[in-house]
Amino acid sequence: MPPTPYRSEAILPFIEYDTAGRLHIDGTSAAELASEYGTPLYIYSARALRENFARLRAAFAPVDPLLCYALKACGNLSVIRELADAGAGMDVVSGGELERAWLSGVPMSKVVFAGVGKSEREILAALDGRFSLIGADRAGRDGGPASERGCVGLFNIESQEECERIAMLAERVGVQAKGCLRVNPDVDAHTHKYTTTGKSENKFGIDIPHVAPLFRGFAGHPHLHLTGLHVHLGSPIATAGPYAEAIGVLSTLIDQLRDHGTPLTVLNIGGGYGVDYGKGAPQTPEEFASVLVPLLGPLVDRGMRIVMEPGRSIICHAGVLLSRVEYVKQGRTKRFIVCDAGMHTLIRPSLYQAYHFVWPANVRAEHAPRNMGENQPMPGLSACDVVGPICESSDFLAQNRALPDVAAGDLLAVFCAGAYGMSMASTYNDHPKPAEVMVEGGGGGAREIRPRGTEWDLIATELM
Repeated sequence: MPPTPYRSEAILPFIEYDTAGRLHIDGTSAAELASEYGTPLYIYSARALRENFARLRAAFAPVDPLLCYALKACGNLSVIRELADAGAGMDVVSGGELERAWLSGVPMSKVVFAGVGKSEREILAALDGRFSLIGADRAGRDGGPASERGCVGLFNIESQEECERIAMLAERVGVQAKGCLRVNPDVDAHTHKYTTTGKSENKFGIDIPHVAPLFRGFAGHPHLHLTGLHVHLGSPIATAGPYAEAIGVLSTLIDQLRDHGTPLTVLNIGGGYGVDYGKGAPQTPEEFASVLVPLLGPLVDRGMRIVMEPGRSIICHAGVLLSRVEYVKQGRTKRFIVCDAGMHTLIRPSLYQAYHFVWPANVRAEHAPRNMGENQPMPGLSACDVVGPICESSDFLAQNRALPDVAAGDLLAVFCAGAYGMSMASTYNDHPKPAEVMVEGGGGGAREIRPRGTEWDLIATELM
């Protein structure tokens, strides 16, 4: 049991160092979790998930949006079931994510199917559960078979060719699909070049001059009803400014379409809302809402349903990655802390040059951090690179980071790791994927929600 009281300053909600300098995640000892489940280990707080979702819903309550959690951020079934039980819809970008959304228990009417490269078999599965990619007889969370689940609520459609494919397949199975055209508004989200999606040079969306002709071409179509517009600008986005600019562009387009006899009923403004990783302070959900709700309100008053696709803002702060130190190596010019987690476990630092706060899970009391800043205001730290076991020079979790002294066998924590951590993990160099654990505050304990992969898992199918 941890000593009490906890420090008065938590570095994140649900994440605290106790008076002995030991890390606890929603009241559960990080060291005990690592001992029981091994490392690398992803840990999520169920309570944090629920509260982050509730905070976003409360901030945007005046426009009553359908909040569709973006599974690409973290698609573990236990995570998405927590959110489904809280009332979330689901935003999916593949056939596999579609099946996860259904297995979470969310009604298919609350599923939005996005993605620029939907295949025929993925579209068929989204149109009719008889074509489920995991089997039409597979039982869902409610016990019913996939064959009875029905059609997704909306497709986010990226091109004329996709419109034609969805319409053709919907006719084949005898249903009417509903879709929003994804508009490319040529708005700069001021984020990393790999994660901006709303500029003219990006592969996503339909240029504005082509939108009206598509609505006209599919007007009255018996198997594809184009009901609205969709926009997604990228991620993570620090301020509401790009969203406001995009909503302005789309509002003008909505008026033009209405004036020419095409009334719309849905506006999907996407996701990508930024969170604080410890460097800079993106706007809060309430600050985003204070700018966007006044712009969306008039559209709601005219009968439009607002859809949002948050992912990172719900799961990011709810997740921690634990890693064990294997070696401390002094190089010619710098010190390396070599861990069992690396770019195969959390690729964001290598791929996006993303910052994550990394700190030992057991420190002297004076080294317990009070924030997630890169430069901790305390003595006794020394610079190092925190690296993994992968045979790539890009394999690092942190570079030139001042940390307390650590030794082989010590435990490190990587914070704000819930989003795009496990969902982007790989088995490169034949390293099995980490285990995942859910903790429940208030004495609820921990449970494994995905077992650790094994080397045999990686080899077995090739021997069949």
